[in-house]
Amino acid sequence: NSGVMSLLRPLLLDVVPTIQQTAALALGRLANYNDALAEAVVKGNILPHLVCSLSEQNRFYKKAAAFVLRAVGKHSPQLAQAIVQCGALETLVICLEDFDPGVKEAASWALGYIARHNSELSQAVVDAGAVPLLVLCIQEPEIALKRIAASTLSDISKHSPELAQTVVDAGAIAHLAQMILNPDAKLKRQVLSALSQIAKHSVDLAELVVEAEIFPVVLTCLKDSDEYVKKNGATLIREIAKHTPELSQLIVNAGGVAAVIDCIGSCRGTVRLPGIMMLGYVAAHSENLSMAVIVSKGIPPLCACLIEEHEDHIKAAAAWALGQVGRHTPEHARAVAVANVLPTLLAMYMDTRSSEDLQMKASIFTKKALKNILQKCTYLPALEPLLHDAPPNIMKHIVGQFSKVLPHDGKARRLFVTTGGLKKVQEIKAEPGSLLQEYINTINNCYPEEIVR
Repeated sequence: NSGVMSLLRPLLLDVVPTIQQTAALALGRLANYNDALAEAVVKGNILPHLVCSLSEQNRFYKKAAAFVLRAVGKHSPQLAQAIVQCGALETLVICLEDFDPGVKEAASWALGYIARHNSELSQAVVDAGAVPLLVLCIQEPEIALKRIAASTLSDISKHSPELAQTVVDAGAIAHLAQMILNPDAKLKRQVLSALSQIAKHSVDLAELVVEAEIFPVVLTCLKDSDEYVKKNGATLIREIAKHTPELSQLIVNAGGVAAVIDCIGSCRGTVRLPGIMMLGYVAAHSENLSMAVIVSKGIPPLCACLIEEHEDHIKAAAAWALGQVGRHTPEHARAVAVANVLPTLLAMYMDTRSSEDLQMKASIFTKKALKNILQKCTYLPALEPLLHDAPPNIMKHIVGQFSKVLPHDGKARRLFVTTGGLKKVQEIKAEPGSLLQEYINTINNCYPEEIVR
């Protein structure tokens, strides 16, 4: 507000190097503060000065200038675009070859902040020739430089299969895979993130990541003391599992499902989310893979997530995953039903229906999960308690299952009368001619007239 920008600008060209650096640092800290100040740096025509001196000044100034570019570029795609337009990318890429690791780090950081916004900006970073040099940076001895370079490769890969392919073609996967066992937690986070961003796009890319022999090494990350290492490790496994039954089977064979189940059991909150999703993806592929989740005792921790977690999206994910486990055969549905999941899901569905659109998604997922399990569930003791609370759209699936089982099972028919189930069915108001009414008629037809009356 006091017009300090216009006072700092001439100091960037001062004859005393320390003054230049300190002025750049001051601008960087101002620009870092919010986007309005970053805009002021762009409008004050300061970027061309910085880019000019990036190529010719000493390493201290280069670090400070790269810091300003990063601070401006992080706020929005528009501000990042302004940096690209003043020709900064080429100069930053030259800094990646500097002999000083601090300069490389500062340049890599600035490039990552530009690339993370969208695929156009990311492509601009690639076109400037950054990727091969970043792959060299992850092989340098300095941990800080490795971290930032891995993070930048992650930011470049995330937007599209083509960008991820560019990173792969530069030979990044092998070097990243070797660092999964590095003792530095922050480095592991970035490495796992970069591999996830590559693997998520296509089967081919996921297979390339798997071929770098990340299993079973990556499973150790699920036991890491750092929450983000756990989360990113589970995310990487999820991104591989989602593509094909074959990739999921490979993860099962490596002990991945059991490791993810342990991980979900040992943590709380959003760290659980990628693991929950991963189990859902594995179970969705086939009956056998779903059975692998059941046999590895995956249902209890998923039920625990439904009860313990407070955030809708985590509960919804757990509901979805249980739906995927239970949707294949009566045997699968029974394994889910025996864990007493159905009343919890129903209560969740009734709860989410009543509130606003924030929970629309949770409600859809929960309803679908209930439907998936109910349509296969022939285990009547788990269905019966639901007869008392379910809304009509869920009720028809429950009554439908009774109408399938009762005609062929004498013992179940007797029990259904003594537990009051048949009485409850008589109280259901169904539209004449509706599917629900047909189911009720089928059930009533199993019994003598006087019992029904």
